[in-house]
Amino acid sequence: MAGAWLREEQADLAADKILAAASRAFADLGVSRTGMGHIAQYAGCSRGTLYRYFKNRHELHIAYINRAAGDLSNRLNAELSEISDPEQRLIEGIVRAVDEVRKTPGTAAWFTAGDSGIAARMSRSSEVIAGAAESFVEKLLDPRGGDPASRLRARWLVRVVVSLLTMPGENEAEERALITRFVAPVLLADLAAASTAASDHPPQIGTTKRDRRAAQAAVE
Repeated sequence: MAGAWLREEQADLAADKILAAASRAFADLGVSRTGMGHIAQYAGCSRGTLYRYFKNRHELHIAYINRAAGDLSNRLNAELSEISDPEQRLIEGIVRAVDEVRKTPGTAAWFTAGDSGIAARMSRSSEVIAGAAESFVEKLLDPRGGDPASRLRARWLVRVVVSLLTMPGENEAEERALITRFVAPVLLADLAAASTAASDHPPQIGTTKRDRRAAQAAVE
């Protein structure tokens, strides 16, 4: 068994197996109480083998969060592709993201009372979460791209999702109402303001000396 774990061509498969084992351990033991030894036991490998793929627990945590965020992003993109209205797409995206996390025991464990602080730190450290959120916001609110505020909108959206997971509403209906009344209007209004500003100040072409010389040469 150890030999199979150490084959280079099976490295990705082995890492996936370890992360799947970590998910079961998180669900059973809690994130903060799950050590590398526990994960090795759940994966059926030695601690030495585990450290071959992940240098420490922090690195494993980042890999786990990145994988979970990537999987969630792919599912949501497929599910939301048929919703054309930006407001409904935004609301459904948040509601479904929260629901998907809660339905996965290993991921839901990150947002329990004792482990929510770890989840908040990981959400700030994960480039995949940041990238997925920014991509979602750009597709939803800034389809042309190029709005520097998209990154800020994405970071705020991640905080909204994390807050709902760590401090849930009474039920889904209440959470949907909170999103509809307090989250969607802010993001959509911010986009409208950004679009208006862009329309009032279109990009200028040929404003530098080089551009003016090139334009003049073209005319001549």
